Amino acid sequence: MTDARPNFFAGPYLERRAEAREDASWEASARADRDTRYLLARGTTQLLRAGFPPRIAFLKGDAPPVRAAASRDLVLLGWFGGARCVLVDLPAAAALTPPEGTRFEELRPLTTVLPADEAGLLAYARALSVWRARTRHCGVCGTPTIPERAGHSLRCPNPQCGEEFYPRLDPAIIVLVSDGERALLGRQASWPARRYSTIAGFVEPGESLEDAVAREVAEETGVEVLSASYDSSQPWPFPASLMLGFRATASPASQVRVGGELEDARWFTRAQLHSGEVLAPPSQAISWRLISAWLDEAA
Repeated sequence: MTDARPNFFAGPYLERRAEAREDASWEASARADRDTRYLLARGTTQLLRAGFPPRIAFLKGDAPPVRAAASRDLVLLGWFGGARCVLVDLPAAAALTPPEGTRFEELRPLTTVLPADEAGLLAYARALSVWRARTRHCGVCGTPTIPERAGHSLRCPNPQCGEEFYPRLDPAIIVLVSDGERALLGRQASWPARRYSTIAGFVEPGESLEDAVAREVAEETGVEVLSASYDSSQPWPFPASLMLGFRATASPASQVRVGGELEDARWFTRAQLHSGEVLAPPSQAISWRLISAWLDEAA
Protein backbone atom coordinates (compact mmCIF):
# COMPACT_ATOMS: atom_id res chain seq x y z
CA MET A 1 0.00 0.00 0.00
CA THR A 2 1.31 3.46 -0.90
CA ASP A 3 2.27 5.66 2.06
CA ALA A 4 -0.06 8.67 1.96
CA ARG A 5 1.93 10.74 4.43
CA PRO A 6 3.52 13.88 2.95
CA ASN A 7 7.29 14.06 2.77
CA PHE A 8 9.17 16.50 5.00
CA PHE A 9 8.85 20.12 3.73
CA ALA A 10 5.55 19.12 2.06
CA GLY A 11 1.96 18.90 3.24
CA PRO A 12 -0.95 21.25 4.02
CA TYR A 13 0.98 23.47 6.44
CA LEU A 14 -0.02 26.67 4.63
CA GLU A 15 -3.05 28.24 2.95
CA ARG A 16 -1.40 29.87 -0.05
CA ARG A 17 -4.53 31.74 -1.25
CA ALA A 18 -2.89 32.62 -4.55
CA GLU A 19 -5.82 34.87 -5.47
CA ALA A 20 -4.69 37.34 -2.77
CA ARG A 21 -1.51 37.99 -4.77
CA GLU A 22 -3.60 39.72 -7.46
CA ASP A 23 -4.81 42.39 -5.02
CA ALA A 24 -2.80 45.57 -5.65
CA SER A 25 -3.48 46.69 -2.08
CA TRP A 26 -2.22 43.48 -0.48
CA GLU A 27 0.68 45.21 1.31
CA ALA A 28 -1.56 47.87 2.85
CA SER A 29 -3.94 45.15 4.02
CA ALA A 30 -1.10 43.18 5.54
CA ARG A 31 0.38 46.16 7.35
CA ALA A 32 -3.03 47.19 8.66
CA ASP A 33 -3.70 43.72 10.05
CA ARG A 34 -2.30 43.48 13.58
CA ASP A 35 -2.31 39.70 13.34
CA THR A 36 0.01 39.60 10.32
CA ARG A 37 3.18 37.68 11.10
CA TYR A 38 6.47 38.48 9.40
CA LEU A 39 9.21 35.98 8.66
CA LEU A 40 12.58 37.73 8.38
CA ALA A 41 15.23 36.41 5.97
CA ARG A 42 18.71 37.70 5.22
CA GLY A 43 20.10 35.98 2.17
CA THR A 44 19.53 32.26 2.72
CA THR A 45 19.43 32.58 6.53
CA GLN A 46 16.22 33.07 8.47
CA LEU A 47 15.38 34.55 11.85
CA LEU A 48 14.82 31.95 14.56
CA ARG A 49 14.45 32.09 18.29
CA ALA A 50 17.68 31.49 20.16
CA GLY A 51 17.77 28.35 22.27
CA PHE A 52 16.55 24.82 21.76
CA PRO A 53 14.45 23.57 20.11
CA PRO A 54 14.59 26.18 17.34
CA ARG A 55 11.37 27.90 16.27
CA ILE A 56 10.59 30.67 13.82
CA ALA A 57 10.94 34.13 15.35
CA PHE A 58 7.85 35.72 13.84
CA LEU A 59 7.81 39.51 14.04
CA LYS A 60 4.86 41.87 14.33
CA GLY A 61 4.26 44.82 12.06
CA ASP A 62 5.65 47.32 14.57
CA ALA A 63 9.07 45.63 14.75
CA PRO A 64 11.77 48.00 13.41
CA PRO A 65 12.97 45.63 10.64
CA VAL A 66 9.40 45.29 9.40
CA ARG A 67 8.61 49.00 9.54
CA ALA A 68 11.82 49.75 7.63
CA ALA A 69 11.26 47.11 4.95
CA ALA A 70 10.76 48.40 1.41
CA SER A 71 7.79 47.20 -0.60
CA ARG A 72 10.01 45.26 -2.99
CA ASP A 73 11.36 43.23 -0.04
CA LEU A 74 7.94 41.94 1.01
CA VAL A 75 6.44 38.68 -0.27
CA LEU A 76 3.01 37.36 0.70
CA LEU A 77 3.49 33.71 1.66
CA GLY A 78 -0.11 32.94 2.60
CA TRP A 79 -1.88 32.12 5.85
CA PHE A 80 0.05 30.09 8.41
CA GLY A 81 -1.75 28.89 11.51
CA GLY A 82 -4.70 31.06 10.51
CA ALA A 83 -2.66 34.28 10.33
CA ARG A 84 -1.42 36.15 7.30
CA CYS A 85 2.32 35.53 6.84
CA VAL A 86 4.69 37.83 4.96
CA LEU A 87 8.32 37.24 4.09
CA VAL A 88 10.70 40.17 4.63
CA ASP A 89 13.38 39.22 2.12
CA LEU A 90 16.59 41.14 2.78
CA PRO A 91 19.88 40.79 0.87
CA ALA A 92 22.68 38.77 2.44
CA ALA A 93 24.74 41.92 2.98
CA ALA A 94 21.98 43.77 4.86
CA ALA A 95 23.29 45.40 8.04
CA LEU A 96 20.83 44.27 10.68
CA THR A 97 21.23 43.34 14.32
CA PRO A 98 18.81 40.51 15.16
CA PRO A 99 16.23 41.35 17.82
CA GLU A 100 17.14 40.19 21.30
CA GLY A 101 16.69 36.45 21.77
CA THR A 102 16.90 35.67 18.06
CA ARG A 103 19.55 34.78 15.50
CA PHE A 104 19.83 34.15 11.78
CA GLU A 105 20.25 30.46 10.95
CA GLU A 106 20.56 28.27 7.87
CA LEU A 107 17.69 25.83 7.43
CA ARG A 108 19.44 22.66 6.32
CA PRO A 109 21.32 21.82 9.57
CA LEU A 110 18.12 22.27 11.59
CA THR A 111 15.76 20.00 9.66
CA THR A 112 16.04 17.21 12.23
CA VAL A 113 14.81 19.40 15.09
CA LEU A 114 12.32 21.82 13.52
CA PRO A 115 8.56 21.19 13.68
CA ALA A 116 7.43 19.89 10.29
CA ASP A 117 5.03 22.76 9.58
CA GLU A 118 7.62 25.45 10.40
CA ALA A 119 10.27 23.62 8.37
CA GLY A 120 7.88 23.59 5.41
CA LEU A 121 7.25 27.32 5.71
CA LEU A 122 10.99 28.06 5.96
CA ALA A 123 11.69 25.86 2.93
CA TYR A 124 9.06 27.72 0.91
CA ALA A 125 10.45 31.10 1.98
CA ARG A 126 14.05 30.04 1.29
CA ALA A 127 13.20 28.91 -2.21
CA LEU A 128 11.61 32.29 -2.95
CA SER A 129 14.60 34.16 -1.49
CA VAL A 130 17.05 32.22 -3.66
CA TRP A 131 14.97 32.79 -6.80
CA ARG A 132 14.58 36.52 -6.12
CA ALA A 133 18.31 36.96 -5.44
CA ARG A 134 19.13 35.26 -8.75
CA THR A 135 16.58 37.22 -10.78
CA ARG A 136 17.46 40.78 -9.87
CA HIS A 137 18.06 41.60 -13.53
CA CYS A 138 16.21 40.62 -16.67
CA GLY A 139 17.87 37.65 -18.31
CA VAL A 140 16.96 39.03 -21.74
CA CYS A 141 18.05 42.68 -21.64
CA GLY A 142 19.72 43.15 -18.24
CA THR A 143 17.29 45.74 -16.85
CA PRO A 144 16.69 45.52 -13.06
CA THR A 145 13.45 43.64 -12.44
CA ILE A 146 10.52 44.83 -10.33
CA PRO A 147 8.26 42.58 -8.19
CA GLU A 148 4.60 42.00 -8.94
CA ARG A 149 1.84 39.67 -7.70
CA ALA A 150 2.82 40.15 -4.05
CA GLY A 151 6.42 39.21 -4.82
CA HIS A 152 5.64 36.02 -6.74
CA SER A 153 6.67 37.35 -10.14
CA LEU A 154 9.41 39.67 -11.34
CA ARG A 155 8.93 41.81 -14.43
CA CYS A 156 11.32 43.66 -16.68
CA PRO A 157 10.12 47.31 -16.82
CA ASN A 158 11.90 47.96 -20.12
CA PRO A 159 9.03 48.75 -22.55
CA GLN A 160 11.00 47.12 -25.38
CA CYS A 161 11.23 43.91 -23.38
CA GLY A 162 8.65 43.37 -20.61
CA GLU A 163 9.76 39.81 -19.87
CA GLU A 164 8.15 38.18 -16.83
CA PHE A 165 9.89 35.73 -14.51
CA TYR A 166 8.33 33.24 -12.10
CA PRO A 167 9.84 31.09 -9.34
CA ARG A 168 11.80 28.26 -10.90
CA LEU A 169 12.30 24.67 -9.84
CA ASP A 170 14.99 22.21 -10.87
CA PRO A 171 13.33 18.77 -11.22
CA ALA A 172 15.50 15.89 -10.04
CA ILE A 173 14.67 12.19 -9.94
CA ILE A 174 15.61 10.03 -6.98
CA VAL A 175 15.12 6.30 -7.25
CA LEU A 176 15.29 3.11 -5.23
CA VAL A 177 16.35 0.38 -7.66
CA SER A 178 15.79 -3.22 -6.57
CA ASP A 179 16.36 -6.61 -8.16
CA GLY A 180 13.87 -8.10 -5.72
CA GLU A 181 16.13 -9.15 -2.86
CA ARG A 182 18.67 -6.33 -3.06
CA ALA A 183 18.62 -2.53 -3.23
CA LEU A 184 21.06 -0.47 -5.27
CA LEU A 185 22.64 2.32 -3.21
CA GLY A 186 25.54 4.68 -3.85
CA ARG A 187 27.64 7.20 -1.97
CA GLN A 188 29.49 10.42 -2.70
CA ALA A 189 32.98 11.01 -1.38
CA SER A 190 31.89 14.05 0.67
CA TRP A 191 29.35 12.07 2.73
CA PRO A 192 29.98 10.71 6.24
CA ALA A 193 31.63 7.31 6.44
CA ARG A 194 29.27 4.39 5.63
CA ARG A 195 26.53 6.73 4.32
CA TYR A 196 24.78 5.29 1.28
CA SER A 197 21.64 6.54 -0.40
CA THR A 198 19.40 6.12 -3.40
CA ILE A 199 20.47 7.19 -6.89
CA ALA A 200 19.55 10.74 -7.91
CA GLY A 201 20.16 13.27 -10.63
CA PHE A 202 18.67 16.24 -12.48
CA VAL A 203 16.22 15.88 -15.33
CA GLU A 204 17.64 17.17 -18.61
CA PRO A 205 15.79 19.25 -21.25
CA GLY A 206 13.70 17.15 -23.61
CA GLU A 207 13.68 14.21 -21.20
CA SER A 208 10.78 12.49 -19.47
CA LEU A 209 11.03 11.56 -15.80
CA GLU A 210 11.13 7.86 -16.69
CA ASP A 211 13.92 8.49 -19.20
CA ALA A 212 15.83 10.44 -16.55
CA VAL A 213 15.54 7.52 -14.10
CA ALA A 214 16.96 5.06 -16.62
CA ARG A 215 19.74 7.41 -17.75
CA GLU A 216 20.89 8.45 -14.27
CA VAL A 217 20.99 4.88 -12.96
CA ALA A 218 22.93 3.74 -16.03
CA GLU A 219 25.38 6.67 -15.85
CA GLU A 220 26.04 6.33 -12.13
CA THR A 221 26.03 2.55 -11.73
CA GLY A 222 25.92 0.86 -15.14
CA VAL A 223 22.69 -0.92 -14.14
CA GLU A 224 19.86 -1.15 -16.68
CA VAL A 225 16.42 -0.20 -15.36
CA LEU A 226 13.66 -2.50 -16.61
CA SER A 227 10.69 -0.50 -15.28
CA ALA A 228 10.00 2.46 -13.01
CA SER A 229 6.97 3.80 -11.15
CA TYR A 230 6.37 7.09 -9.36
CA ASP A 231 6.27 7.10 -5.55
CA SER A 232 6.14 10.67 -4.18
CA SER A 233 7.85 14.05 -4.31
CA GLN A 234 9.64 16.40 -1.94
CA PRO A 235 10.50 20.11 -2.14
CA TRP A 236 14.23 20.48 -1.57
CA PRO A 237 15.20 24.19 -1.49
CA PHE A 238 19.00 23.70 -1.54
CA PRO A 239 18.82 25.69 -3.65
CA ALA A 240 15.72 25.04 -5.79
CA SER A 241 15.06 21.35 -6.42
CA LEU A 242 11.91 19.28 -6.56
CA MET A 243 12.83 15.68 -5.81
CA LEU A 244 10.65 13.23 -7.75
CA GLY A 245 10.81 9.83 -6.08
CA PHE A 246 10.60 6.57 -8.03
CA ARG A 247 10.80 2.83 -7.44
CA ALA A 248 12.52 0.83 -10.19
CA THR A 249 13.38 -2.76 -10.98
CA ALA A 250 16.52 -4.22 -12.54
CA SER A 251 17.61 -7.67 -13.63
CA PRO A 252 18.87 -9.90 -10.78
CA ALA A 253 22.07 -10.44 -12.77
CA SER A 254 22.92 -6.73 -12.99
CA GLN A 255 26.54 -5.87 -12.34
CA VAL A 256 27.53 -2.48 -10.92
CA ARG A 257 30.00 -0.22 -12.70
CA VAL A 258 30.59 3.01 -10.77
CA GLY A 259 30.64 6.21 -12.77
CA GLY A 260 29.54 9.84 -12.68
CA GLU A 261 29.68 11.56 -9.28
CA LEU A 262 29.64 8.46 -7.08
CA GLU A 263 32.59 7.17 -5.10
CA ASP A 264 30.96 3.77 -4.70
CA ALA A 265 27.74 1.93 -5.53
CA ARG A 266 26.68 -1.59 -4.69
CA TRP A 267 23.78 -3.92 -4.02
CA PHE A 268 22.66 -4.36 -0.39
CA THR A 269 20.36 -6.98 1.09
CA ARG A 270 17.75 -6.14 3.68
CA ALA A 271 19.82 -7.98 6.27
CA GLN A 272 22.81 -5.77 5.54
CA LEU A 273 20.75 -2.60 5.92
CA HIS A 274 19.15 -3.81 9.15
CA SER A 275 22.56 -4.76 10.57
CA GLY A 276 23.86 -1.20 10.61
CA GLU A 277 26.48 -1.90 7.98
CA VAL A 278 25.15 1.17 6.15
CA LEU A 279 24.54 4.63 7.59
CA ALA A 280 21.07 5.48 6.32
CA PRO A 281 20.01 8.89 4.98
CA PRO A 282 18.26 11.23 7.44
CA SER A 283 14.65 10.33 8.08
CA GLN A 284 13.52 13.72 6.71
CA ALA A 285 14.85 12.88 3.23
CA ILE A 286 12.74 11.22 0.56
CA SER A 287 15.60 8.76 0.04
CA TRP A 288 14.86 7.25 3.45
CA ARG A 289 11.16 7.00 2.61
CA LEU A 290 12.05 4.96 -0.48
CA ILE A 291 14.51 2.73 1.39
CA SER A 292 12.25 2.14 4.38
CA ALA A 293 9.29 1.24 2.13
CA TRP A 294 11.44 -1.39 0.42
CA LEU A 295 12.56 -2.76 3.78
CA ASP A 296 8.99 -2.96 5.03
CA GLU A 297 7.90 -5.05 2.05
CA ALA A 298 9.60 -8.05 3.57
CA ALA A 299 8.13 -7.55 7.05
